[in-house]
Amino acid sequence: MTAKRSDLKRQLLEQARKRTMPRATTNAASPSPGNDTPSSPVPERFTRFDAHPGYQQLAMLRQGAEQLGLKDPFFKVHEGIAGATSVIQGQPCINFASYNYLGYSGDPRVNQAASDAVARYGTSVSASRVVSGERPIHRELEQAIAKAYQVDDAVAFVSGHATNVSTLGYLLGPKDLVLHDEYIHNSSLVGAQLSGAKRMSFAHNDPDALDALLSRHRHQFERVIVVIEGLYSMDGDIPDLPRFIELKKRHQVWLMVDEAHSFGVMGDNGLGLHEYFAIDPRDVDIWMGTMSKTLSGCGGYIAGNKALVETLRYFAPGFLYSVGMPAQVAAPSIKVLELMQQEPERVEKLHTISRYFLQQAKKHGMDTGHSIGAAVVPIIVGSSPLAAHLSHTLLEQYHINVQPILHPAVPEKSARLRFFLSYAHTQAHIDQTLNALAALLAQAKS
Repeated sequence: MTAKRSDLKRQLLEQARKRTMPRATTNAASPSPGNDTPSSPVPERFTRFDAHPGYQQLAMLRQGAEQLGLKDPFFKVHEGIAGATSVIQGQPCINFASYNYLGYSGDPRVNQAASDAVARYGTSVSASRVVSGERPIHRELEQAIAKAYQVDDAVAFVSGHATNVSTLGYLLGPKDLVLHDEYIHNSSLVGAQLSGAKRMSFAHNDPDALDALLSRHRHQFERVIVVIEGLYSMDGDIPDLPRFIELKKRHQVWLMVDEAHSFGVMGDNGLGLHEYFAIDPRDVDIWMGTMSKTLSGCGGYIAGNKALVETLRYFAPGFLYSVGMPAQVAAPSIKVLELMQQEPERVEKLHTISRYFLQQAKKHGMDTGHSIGAAVVPIIVGSSPLAAHLSHTLLEQYHINVQPILHPAVPEKSARLRFFLSYAHTQAHIDQTLNALAALLAQAKS
């Protein structure tokens, strides 16, 4: 089976290299004086969407999946609340593909908060907040976030991706430098590109590599920002935050921490990396996070000092020129922040079941990379076709939903299944899943 996949992969790569675009054709009349028609036709590869390199790559991947007898592993339709379990194509399944870490998405209390908000404010605030879209619930959410981080203020964006794009894109310029972990999220990369700043990456979770870059380049730039994540969603590992803080102080740079996955997961109460490391939150210049994971809403936020937040609120394009967050989207996150204070046992259960998954996977001899066992655990299988096959078979035969992560999202040798744990997963869920996966891996080797 493994040899078959390798042969198919080589065939598909060879096809991709040989693939040529259709020759240009045109039925246009010959150019005449005063006619705006170009003197020579434009090649079809520049005018057809099905000739775009992205679509060509997609077609190749689909062809490979079809030859392996696999379905497209993406855009699976969940027919209800997606937590530790879900329903896909009418079939109940164990679910490891959702960010509902503390199980608050779908909680009746959170649902009621959304219902009350939409009854009071309607389904849209119908304008940018800076003009006439501001509602009391926006500031209530931002103040609750700021309180969780023990900082001056926060500002909420309608998109998590746009939060990083707009923040980095606005704060930095051509005379500045963005230094980021090599595994940083796409949103930070796009923001850095938009800013026009020089961009450099450093080896994953390697403060020494960052120190060397800062020692070599800091003096060449005006503003310098270091961007890292609180919990890396591909690998389930975390940075040595105290060391990064030491470097940011010594080299006089800004430090930005993306807590999209670490808020709600790290720390005894789920308050994120500052709680986990018991550091003063004000030692980090920019805290970023999302409402779409633990906070059971949608959008992103920036938390920090007053000057930072007010600058973004008045000038960041992704906030200034975007409609305000709908009330029924803000209300669930406010409610979750309240419930997290009352129910720290959910975080404790998440930690316990995550550690259990990690320990049991290692007992089976599975490669879990550098995961610390906090909500995110990869099982690295080293082959994209194998990862896709495992995901497909787990769902079809065992009713277990887990997403494959394939090349080019990760290097081919790092292709994996990525498991997201919820506080509501049980040991029985874990045992059933890992036993099934172990059997499939053994079959693949035979």
